[in-house]
Amino acid sequence: MPDILHDLPVFAARDAVFDGVASPAGLDAWWTLASSGEAAAGSEWSLDFGPDHRWKAQVVACVRGFSIEWELTEAAEDWRGTRVALRLDERGPKHTDLHFRHAGWREESAHFRSTSFCWAMYLRLLKRFVEHGEVVEYDRRLDV
Repeated sequence: MPDILHDLPVFAARDAVFDGVASPAGLDAWWTLASSGEAAAGSEWSLDFGPDHRWKAQVVACVRGFSIEWELTEAAEDWRGTRVALRLDERGPKHTDLHFRHAGWREESAHFRSTSFCWAMYLRLLKRFVEHGEVVEYDRRLDV
């Protein structure tokens, strides 16, 4: 099974990066249109990307401040059952390495490849949000 992997430095404290990836306010700033859930194993999340794209995920693992992993339970067919995981390594007071994995894809399809590109774009927005407080309007996120 192919996985999507991305690593990037974020010049912010690990706790700030964690809040950016594991809170509804954080996710809504760079990825989702609207989300809800808790950063706790077993918590169900609602991930809203607009009409016909209201997905669900369950937190399968979470270590506050260090990592979170969701399994997509209601989503596009090839996303269902995949897992999105983020792990954070603190390099200094304001330097965190973010390790991203979207695992469990059945095949390297066209959607797999475009999703890998989109994740890179979204993670760039996460970095801009955590480092500078920048929030890009939802409909423009893949255009900037």
